[in-house]
Amino acid sequence: MSLSDANVTPPTPSGSRRRVLVIQNPTAGWRRQRRFERILNALVREGVDIDVRPTTKRGDAEAFARHADPNHVDVIAVAGGDGTINEVVNGLQDSILPLAIMPLGTANVLAHEIGLDGAPAEIARTIAHGTPRPISVGIVNGRRFVMMAGFGFDAYVVSTVKPNVKRMFGKAAYVLSTLAALMSFRFPKYRVRVDGETFDVASAVIANGHFYGGTFVCARDARLDDPTLQVVLFLRRGVWPTIRYAVWLALGRLEKLPDVKIVPATDIEVERVDAGPVQGDGDILAHLPARITLAPAALALMMPA
Repeated sequence: MSLSDANVTPPTPSGSRRRVLVIQNPTAGWRRQRRFERILNALVREGVDIDVRPTTKRGDAEAFARHADPNHVDVIAVAGGDGTINEVVNGLQDSILPLAIMPLGTANVLAHEIGLDGAPAEIARTIAHGTPRPISVGIVNGRRFVMMAGFGFDAYVVSTVKPNVKRMFGKAAYVLSTLAALMSFRFPKYRVRVDGETFDVASAVIANGHFYGGTFVCARDARLDDPTLQVVLFLRRGVWPTIRYAVWLALGRLEKLPDVKIVPATDIEVERVDAGPVQGDGDILAHLPARITLAPAALALMMPA
């Protein structure tokens, strides 16, 4: 896939007001609601026409994006976390509408990846005056992801995080689920074919960007504008190797471990060991067995200057 093949809408003509459909996940607490209101106020000052559509249940964001009419909308902005962004990306599919983000989630990995620092004025400027740029998008069993997919221990942790606990404790909810998962996960062995080469692994993360879980560097060479995925293979199974991987990830030195292998790929197949989950962008997108590839066309994403 060439990223030059992206469907990118031209900038709004000079003198015209950019029309932005804001798909909002309203489940965040009052602090994030106040932040959202500050972003909206900044957009009004930038002369943007805004239509806010709050979601009420899972799947709403995807449906709103799927039915957005390019004749009446110039940009779709997502006010929420990486999971809400993922829904919208799946709704857009091959739409010509570009995506913008208002990071209001727990980890905001995509925002960190593109250097969006989160100041309401910068977010508003990016949405109002930015130019869409093409990025690659991954697919796992027909569902799209932007930043990463994974199976094994990290997907099991994601599957055990309860939404109400996540809303209450934020990133700490993942720490609590990780500690519980170390005691309950069975650490099976997975067989993975990466562009035809076979590996037996404990788990893997398929990275489209280099950040993971916030600003932890998982795959240093992964970039959104590179039409290649970086497959991070964890070779040893068990509680202590998993703890060791987590520590070295936190230190930013994961690729230094001899039992971690990182390989570029465009086609990954995972055999079924059990019906284990596959996470994408922090939500469960599929179950094993899995086929992971790149989408045939790139996604247009509004980038900060």
